[in-house]
Amino acid sequence: MSENERDDHTGVETTGHEWDGIKELDNPLPRWWLWIFYACIAWSIVYWVLMPAWPGLNGYTRGLLNQSDRGDVVSELNALQAQRGRGEAMLVSASLQQIEADPDLQAHALAIGQSVFGDNCASCHGVGGAGAKGYPNLRDDVWLWGGSLEEIEHTLQVGIRSGHADTRMSMMPAFGRDGLLTGAQIGDLTEYVVALSGRQADRAAVARAAPLFAENCAACHMPNGTGIRELGAPNLTDREWLYGGERSAITGQLTNTRNGVMPMWGNRLSPGVIKALAVYVHVNAGGGEPSLVKVEAPAP
Repeated sequence: MSENERDDHTGVETTGHEWDGIKELDNPLPRWWLWIFYACIAWSIVYWVLMPAWPGLNGYTRGLLNQSDRGDVVSELNALQAQRGRGEAMLVSASLQQIEADPDLQAHALAIGQSVFGDNCASCHGVGGAGAKGYPNLRDDVWLWGGSLEEIEHTLQVGIRSGHADTRMSMMPAFGRDGLLTGAQIGDLTEYVVALSGRQADRAAVARAAPLFAENCAACHMPNGTGIRELGAPNLTDREWLYGGERSAITGQLTNTRNGVMPMWGNRLSPGVIKALAVYVHVNAGGGEPSLVKVEAPAP
């Protein structure tokens, strides 16, 4: 019977495996590794006996401890729901002003509001409510439809262009797409809007666009461009732009329009949670009245 080859340097037998002149030694596994391996086997046997482990045709083995993670989660959720239910009952019975005036109620509302905002609102408005292009910034004081506690609560309940019977609704025409204005007229109106916001604009284009603005835009945005908050018509004289204030963005809005949609939360969130969310937005974001700078339409 032939003996296995031994390594000349270590005296250890080889396994017979060789690659590129390198031979594998048949060293035993370290003792510490073997003990850990055996301990793991022993632990697994104990675990199989004590904990749910083996699937079967009619369920699974429950184990001597009858442990159930699903049951633990259900118990914790029920306890949390009971705790929130007590707090929500207090929120429902209090007015929005009372909630903000009471430190304990406000703290409870802010805790709920932060959680609900993160789950439902942050994907559009950002984690801090700063918004993005096409999604309003909730941290300033530029509020369409109003930024009071009651107005924020109502907007949360009915949404914006959401399909609710009382939804916040405004609809800007697509002047270019629907053939209401020519490309040249839209170009002139773009210069007019640029001038309204206090920037340098083509004076001739502004003069040509004055009657166009009066005929097509002033009913919602007011003759001086300051907008009508209750109609959701933005103030064109400030530097706050939902879809961008550069000329290409203004032209795009005039040509094709964008009318964003906010869901109605009244059918998804309870009244107490909506109150908490309104308080959270009002306290941590702007929540103030919009700044309407009264300026006259630019002279030709």
